[in-house]
Amino acid sequence: MKKFKRQFAPGKYGQMHYRVKHAEKPEKRPLICLHMFPQSGRNFEDFLNHYPDNRTVIAPDFPGYGESDCPAEQIDATAYAQSIWELIDALNLLQDEGAIDLFGIHAGAKLATEVARLRPAQVKVIVLSSAAILYPEELADLKKAFDPVPLDKDGTRLMRLWDLLVRNQGPGQTLEMLATSLAEILRSGENYEWGHYAVYEFNSHFPEILAGLEHPIALMNPKDDLYQMTPRTEAYLRNGRMYDFSDWGHGFMEVHPESAARTVDQLLDNPLNFAQPEN
Repeated sequence: MKKFKRQFAPGKYGQMHYRVKHAEKPEKRPLICLHMFPQSGRNFEDFLNHYPDNRTVIAPDFPGYGESDCPAEQIDATAYAQSIWELIDALNLLQDEGAIDLFGIHAGAKLATEVARLRPAQVKVIVLSSAAILYPEELADLKKAFDPVPLDKDGTRLMRLWDLLVRNQGPGQTLEMLATSLAEILRSGENYEWGHYAVYEFNSHFPEILAGLEHPIALMNPKDDLYQMTPRTEAYLRNGRMYDFSDWGHGFMEVHPESAARTVDQLLDNPLNFAQPEN
C-alpha cells in the first residue's frame, strides 16, 4: 500500500511533479530527496513508504524528468538546483523549521551541494550517496557511456540503455526493477541526457563547492560503479565523514527500502558519529 502521494506544483519551466509522504506529527525538518539522471523521483517510492513517520519527505522529479515539464532549452546545474528551491518555497516547507535536510544519490548528490550553496542558511544536514570526484579520463569515459543514442527501427537506444542497466545491476536488483528504471529513462524523450550534461559541466566546480560547505555531511559509499571514486570526496568535506556500504549497490533503496530509510534518518541525526548497523 502506498503511503506517499503524487502531486504537482508550479515552477519556472511548468509543472513540477513530486512524491510526498507527510508526517502526521513532524518531529524533524522536512527532507528533500534528489534523484540520479536520467531517472526520476520514482527511485524513492519504496524508500518513502518505509521512512519513519517523524518528518515530511519529498522526492521531486527534476525538470524534464519523470512527470515534470521540460525546459525549452538545456539548463545548467544551478538552474536545476534553483528549481528545487522553487518547489520548497511553493510548498512553504520552511514555515515551521526554517530549514530542510537533503539526501541525493549520484547526480542528485552533486546537485544537493549546489542546492545548499545557493541558500546555505536554509539547509541543515546533507546525506550524499555515490558523490564521486572524477578524474578527466573517468569523466570522458562516462560521457562516452552516456552519449545519447539516436532512435532507429532496430531499437539501438533501447538495447544500449538496457545493457547499461544490466551491467550496473546491484545485488538483489531484479529485472523488473531494471525494467522500471528503463521506462523512467524513456519518459524524458530526446532530452534524456540533459541532466548528465549539466552535471558533467558541474564536475569541475564540485570539489570547490563541497569544500566551501560548512554543513554536517554524511557520505554514503555503496558498491556501485562509483565505488572506487567516491572515497576521494571525503578529503573535501569540511564537516563530514564517509561510510562504507559495500553490501549495497545500484537500486539499494528498492532492494533494502526499510533499512535504507532507517539508515538515512539516522545519518541525518548523527552525520559525523553514525553507528553503522549491519546491512
